[in-house]
Amino acid sequence: MKAIRVHSFGGPEVLGLEEVPEPKAGPGQVVVKIKAVGVNPLDTYIRAGTYARKPALPYTPGSDTGGIVESVGEGVARVKKGDRVYT
Repeated sequence: MKAIRVHSFGGPEVLGLEEVPEPKAGPGQVVVKIKAVGVNPLDTYIRAGTYARKPALPYTPGSDTGGIVESVGEGVARVKKGDRVYT
């Protein structure tokens, strides 16, 4: 699958489209097929490296998402495959 990835902090030029492995749902996790992602000012501060908390590099930006649950890991009870979810 393809994802936008950031390998170093900086301006928009540090955003790169990459091929990444398909995720698998581990215990207590779900895999969501993302249908929409919001980019807000916080995402730009994180990308620039000016936010107080910095993610480990490389990372995939965008935490405001919506999609459909594709698979659920062991112990997941609140959602099931096919549910529409958002963060």
